[in-house]
Amino acid sequence: MTAPANWTASDDVVTVGRFRRAAWRRPGSASPWLAVPGLLLGIVFVALPVALVIGYSFMTRSPGGVGVVGPVTTDSWSQLVYEQDFTGNSQFNGQYLAILWRSVWMAALTTVLAAIVAVPTAVWIATRTPKVRNLLVLAVTVPFWTNTLIRTYAWMILLNDQGLVNAGIKAIGFAPLPLFPSQFATTVGLVYVFVPFMILPIYTSAAKFDFRLAEAAYDLGATRWRVVRRVLVPSLRSGILAGSMLVFVPALGAFIQPMLLGGAKVDLIGTVIQRQFKESMNWPFGAAISVALLVLTLLALLVFAFAAKRLSASGEKASLL
Repeated sequence: MTAPANWTASDDVVTVGRFRRAAWRRPGSASPWLAVPGLLLGIVFVALPVALVIGYSFMTRSPGGVGVVGPVTTDSWSQLVYEQDFTGNSQFNGQYLAILWRSVWMAALTTVLAAIVAVPTAVWIATRTPKVRNLLVLAVTVPFWTNTLIRTYAWMILLNDQGLVNAGIKAIGFAPLPLFPSQFATTVGLVYVFVPFMILPIYTSAAKFDFRLAEAAYDLGATRWRVVRRVLVPSLRSGILAGSMLVFVPALGAFIQPMLLGGAKVDLIGTVIQRQFKESMNWPFGAAISVALLVLTLLALLVFAFAAKRLSASGEKASLL
């Protein structure tokens, strides 16, 4: 192909310039300046607060009881595992380690119970007609329209000695149960608050599932439980994993439900942090516990990332087979 007779070298320069100016429109070639707003928001609202909390954890409690002062010390970190008696001797204290462990298994229990509720609910929603499906998804999100504190107070009213639940128990001839405050009430409150975060990701996976595979499994003689275990649940693993992460991480640091529904009977890491900053005014120790919670959260995210990687690898292997 030859150039037109009136084509000049300056035309070549203009064409190249236009191509360079348009090159950024290609996928993956956008200007890095577009990331500046996101980076600034991340630095101001994430990195700086985290750095501030980490710095507080190595400071000393202010003599006035508010704020922190120097010098830099690790006393707040040592309080996590040691305590000093009246003579100044340090001895092991596993109280806060026990609270950390209780927070982990309470978050894990919340995640498991939320998954038990969410899987059949999400599958049932996915099998409805599109119009009904949209209404049901909207119904799942309705609790988000109300403040979490108000919903927790509602459970306090339902579970107290004179509440609706105990009124029903007395109506059938049994003695009322001490449901509130208790660890049971805390678990109920946590599951209630976080179960929508489990339903929605699982529903997304269930909506993509081809239910003809389940019918084929039935035709080949599989029992209902085997179809659920070998056909349906493996197809929902990505949604279950995403929902578990969305439930476990916030449940690990929750403090409203343990504080209101558990009272003094259930002490989790979130309530301890709240008490150190608000009541005890021991900001360095509260910051040290907060950083410990942050480390636990990062470890949980690493576990979920590893599980997601394994799930992706197994899916690619299955597709190759």
